[in-house]
Amino acid sequence: MHRILADERIAAYEAELGRERIKRAAEDILGRARFLGDDDLETVVVSLVRRLDELHLTEHRPVINATGIILHTNLGRAPLGADALDAAVELGGHYSNLEYDRDTGERGSRHRSIAEILRGLTGAEDALIVNNCAAAVLLVLDTFAKGREVIVARSQLVEIGGGFRVPDVLERSGAVLVEAGTTNRVYLEDYERALSPRTALLLRTHASNYRIEGFTHEPSAQELVALGRRAGVPVIEDLGSGALVDLGEFGVAHERTVQEALIDGISLVTFSGDKLLGGPQAGIIAGRASLIARLRNNALLRALRVGKLTLAALAATLHCYRDRSWRERLPIFRMLATTLDDLHSRAKLYVAVIPNASVVESAAYIGGGALPEARVESLAIALPSPKPTDLAARLRRGKPAIVARIESGRVLLDLRTILPEDDARAIAAITEGEPG
Repeated sequence: MHRILADERIAAYEAELGRERIKRAAEDILGRARFLGDDDLETVVVSLVRRLDELHLTEHRPVINATGIILHTNLGRAPLGADALDAAVELGGHYSNLEYDRDTGERGSRHRSIAEILRGLTGAEDALIVNNCAAAVLLVLDTFAKGREVIVARSQLVEIGGGFRVPDVLERSGAVLVEAGTTNRVYLEDYERALSPRTALLLRTHASNYRIEGFTHEPSAQELVALGRRAGVPVIEDLGSGALVDLGEFGVAHERTVQEALIDGISLVTFSGDKLLGGPQAGIIAGRASLIARLRNNALLRALRVGKLTLAALAATLHCYRDRSWRERLPIFRMLATTLDDLHSRAKLYVAVIPNASVVESAAYIGGGALPEARVESLAIALPSPKPTDLAARLRRGKPAIVARIESGRVLLDLRTILPEDDARAIAAITEGEPG
C-alpha cells in the first residue's frame, strides 16, 4: 500500500481527492486484484489511476463555460455574484436568526426577510420561497386545485428540460387538466366554454424553448384576469425565467417581467431564482397575500422549503436590484453588457500564445429556457484540429475543465461566457500539450 500511495501518478490526485479517499479506492482495487491472482504493482496502479480519474470527473467542480450559452442548465445556470457568495459563507459559518424573531425572542419565519424585499421590488402583496420553480407550481396546484380542474391553453402544455411536463405536474398534484383551444390558436371563448363549477384555476405557462409562429392567437393576460374575476377563479402565471428588469438595453427581445404580470392583475406569479434573476436555484411565488397565506399553511411546504445558504444568496442577489447595482454586480448582466471591443481585447491574449488559434465571429444565447431565439453577438477562439471531438474531450477533462462547442470541424471557445478572470487559467489549460 505504501508503494502504491507513493507513486507520483497516484500522489497527483491527493490534493483534490484526499489521501483517505485514495487509500479506500486503493484497498478496493488491491483486494480485487488479489482475488483474481493478479496483484502486480503496475497493474494495480494503472487500475487505480482509472478509478481516481473517474472520481475526479464525477465530482462537482467549477468548469469554464466556453459554449456561448449564458444560462447553461447543465452547467448550473447563473453563476452567483460576489455578494451572494459572501453572504452564503458568512451565514453558513455561523448560527443565524433563520427562524428566530430577535424582537420577541420566539420562533420566527424564514420567509419574512425575503418576502419584504420582493414586495418592494415587484409590488406583490406577499411572497414565498421554495426550492425550485417546478416546486412552486406544484405547491400552488396542490394548495388550490387538488381534485379540481385547471384550465390551460393547449399551446402552453410544454415540456422543458429534464422531462418537466406541465400535464405531468398537474397530474401529480391531483389537479385535473382541462385544455382550451387548439395548438396554435386559443381564444377567450375557449376558456369560457371550459369553465365549470369544478374550475379552481386559470393557468398561464411560459413557452420556454418553444415557439409557435404564423397563424396564432392567445388572449392577453388582462383578458384572462377579467374572466377570472367574473368567474371567481384565480389566474396563475408561471413565468419561469424570473426577469425583474427589461433586457432590451442589451439588444435582446423583451422578456415579460414579474412586475408586468402583477400589474396585469395575475393572482400568483411563479418564477426561478437562478435564471434571469441571476441568483441561486429557488422557486419564488409572489402575489396576493391571502393566497400566499394559504400556501404557507400547506404541509407540503416543509418538504419544499429552502435552507439558509439559499436564502442568504438570494437575499444578496435581490439587494443588487434594490440598490440598482445589478448591471455591475451580477455576472449574467456583465456578460450581456460586454462589448465586442472588450472581447477583441481579450481574444488577443489567446491567439498570442495558442498555436494556430484564430478569432471568429460567434453568436451567444441566453439559454436556460428563456428567450430561445435571442442571439447576442460574440467572438470565439477557434482551435483547428484533425480530431475536434478528441480535443473537446481533453479540454473537458482538464484542470480546469473547459466545456466548448464544435462547429465546422473546429473547437470554438465563446468568450462571452468565459469570465474574464478565468482567461489566464483557460489559456494555460489549452496550451498544456498539443491542442491537436
